[in-house]
Amino acid sequence: MPDNSSNPFLSLPYEPALENLGNDYFDAVTAAAFPQQILRFRNDALLPKLNLESQAVTNEHFIEAFGKFESVTPLLALRYHGYQFGEYNPYLGDGRGFLYGQVRGTDGQLYDFGTKGSGRTPYSRSADGRLTLKGGVREVLAAEALHSLGVNTSRCLSLIETGENLWRGDEPSPTRSSVMIRFSRSHIRFGTFERLYYIKRPDLIEKLLDHVIEIYYPEVKGQNPDRYLQFYRELVRRVAQLAAQWMAAGFCHGVLNTDNMSITGESFDYGPYAFIPTYNPGFTAAYFDYGGRYCYGNQPLICRLNLELLQVPLSMIIPISELETVLANFEEDYQDYYQALMLQKLGLPLAEIPNAQDLLKKTIELLQESQVGYHQFFTELTENFNLGWREDPTTILENTDLGKADWTSWKVLYHLVLQSLPKDEFIQVGDRLKSANPKTALLRPLIEEVWDAIANNDDWRSFEELVQRLQTKN
Repeated sequence: MPDNSSNPFLSLPYEPALENLGNDYFDAVTAAAFPQQILRFRNDALLPKLNLESQAVTNEHFIEAFGKFESVTPLLALRYHGYQFGEYNPYLGDGRGFLYGQVRGTDGQLYDFGTKGSGRTPYSRSADGRLTLKGGVREVLAAEALHSLGVNTSRCLSLIETGENLWRGDEPSPTRSSVMIRFSRSHIRFGTFERLYYIKRPDLIEKLLDHVIEIYYPEVKGQNPDRYLQFYRELVRRVAQLAAQWMAAGFCHGVLNTDNMSITGESFDYGPYAFIPTYNPGFTAAYFDYGGRYCYGNQPLICRLNLELLQVPLSMIIPISELETVLANFEEDYQDYYQALMLQKLGLPLAEIPNAQDLLKKTIELLQESQVGYHQFFTELTENFNLGWREDPTTILENTDLGKADWTSWKVLYHLVLQSLPKDEFIQVGDRLKSANPKTALLRPLIEEVWDAIANNDDWRSFEELVQRLQTKN
């Protein structure tokens, strides 16, 4: 048994919330023993949420807990199934990770420490249960980029290089290994419920639903007879909001299978994600998504489809007709959230503004027609904004390359919208632009540049600098 007193992570007040549900939902596992542990990333920005001060937590503390896996709680590999590219797969589950522990944050919410790359489990099948170092680097960067863009997302608490050589078909091999700790609200997935339907256990579905509502949906908890339907209504709203956040951020999730959908409506396990370079609804992140099922423009549709698939297990507890009625709200929820987020990216307030919908429609049309950089456009808008735009539409982005499209009518429309704002609201446009549009866009060439420095020279400076830029929105 480790000495809890010396390591702040081992003395946290862990709560056995999921463990208390019983072993119908998980298997106890043992972490792999790695030949070395080198801490490559520690997310000090998350420590205050754990009531920890960064100066009181050493690198060795991270390594002991999240590289050597000294633990005061059982390590639990969660059981789940899922629809993968539309086909049901009953052979899933945590194959290279486990739930390390659950702890209450200073905000009163319960959080998971979940591993990735920590070794084989009963669900590894023929895989090695490991995570490539590049995969770990990519997830750290994605999480911080999404967080800076206001997307509801898991984040990475640590990344440790583990000293093994891995063979992968999608990376030059042998490639380096790592283990990552994901900090999220929950690792319960849509597929967790799908497995329980598959084994015909409505009792376990109801028990899990009660748990999810109690921990993650306090607004509907209690003995309210409609609580299960109210939970689903809130989940639909959260997922619609999440899809809108991805679309506004220009983020394309790599693999939107139901086992990659969190029951809390939070981004996690992004797969081979990418941020779109230009506005292209057909842009697809995963090289193996040959049909473009999970392309950028399909994400709201796929999220709705996954919510519809979730109705199957939930229908063992809730009448399907009531679930269908609730899901009908998805499109309106999504459009409301997406419009609000895009107006923020244009520096505009959320209140009803004349011509706002026409402006948004025109913006999307011209971004697609011009193929100007999606993130570049909003960065230029932010950096060039000045109070003179309210007086003369020809000064709006006058020295900016906006591609081959004619933006004249857009500038006139934007000018009209700016003129319609009260003076005090207009002054705040620049602040809104800065808040909604971080300077750094996490495009693939930037990720590859960072990785090349690591792979070729073991130089982590550009990675560390990029994380700092993402966290400070610079």
